[in-house]
Amino acid sequence: MKVSTEAPVLPESPPQQVRLPEGLVGFPDHTGFELLYNPEQLPFRWMRLLGGDPVDFVVIEPAGIVADYEIELFDEDASFLGISDAADALILNIVTVSRSVPPTATVNLVGPVVVNRRTGVAKQVVIANHGRYSARHPLVTN
Repeated sequence: MKVSTEAPVLPESPPQQVRLPEGLVGFPDHTGFELLYNPEQLPFRWMRLLGGDPVDFVVIEPAGIVADYEIELFDEDASFLGISDAADALILNIVTVSRSVPPTATVNLVGPVVVNRRTGVAKQVVIANHGRYSARHPLVTN
């Protein structure tokens, strides 16, 4: 599948604003993002930094990729996000594509970005049950 380097915004589907008050791991000053997608690129979505230099992260919802992926949030993280019901949580995992030959794609299952669907407040967390998963889970296996 060819992946465009541009993340188009579809007029019938405005981007969802996401606010990460604590930023991302390694990017603490990156606190405002919008979620974008192109139907031809689903299940992949783009998490694009608002303002400043263009920074995009490719993210994916884990359903359908990792069949038994169930995360446990620490109480502090759930409280910070204002999540009291699992249905309120949108789970996004960051995809990394290596520069090796041939390139490989992995997904971070240990440190997902959890978004409160109602408020748009998000946080990259280390899940309580992190021992069950890998930060470099192969996206495609041979």
